[in-house]
Amino acid sequence: MKDSMSPLTVLKALANDKRLKIMEWILSPEEHFPPQQDGDLVEDGVCVGFITEKIGLSQPTVTSHMKQLADAGLVTSKQIKNWVFYKPDRPAIRRAMSEIGTLLDLDRQS
Repeated sequence: MKDSMSPLTVLKALANDKRLKIMEWILSPEEHFPPQQDGDLVEDGVCVGFITEKIGLSQPTVTSHMKQLADAGLVTSKQIKNWVFYKPDRPAIRRAMSEIGTLLDLDRQS
């Protein structure tokens, strides 16, 4: 796991209820967002404007939340025209969850 995806960094990023909700939404973007004029919801990600509108926070606050998720390695970003689109990095999320499970040694017998 790369340094930015340390278990503690991932857990801190997901510990905020707004970031966790955003992750839930962008993992199933077609269920939570309308079609976009620019960029495909699945291929390109969700426009920060849509996330901002849905979560009810200011754009700078949402950008800060998305930066934390990106710094943890959970999402990737892409700029299309004047907008930034975010999508989950599914392989990285799987690796992070596996690493957390290993760290907690969930198969260990008490």
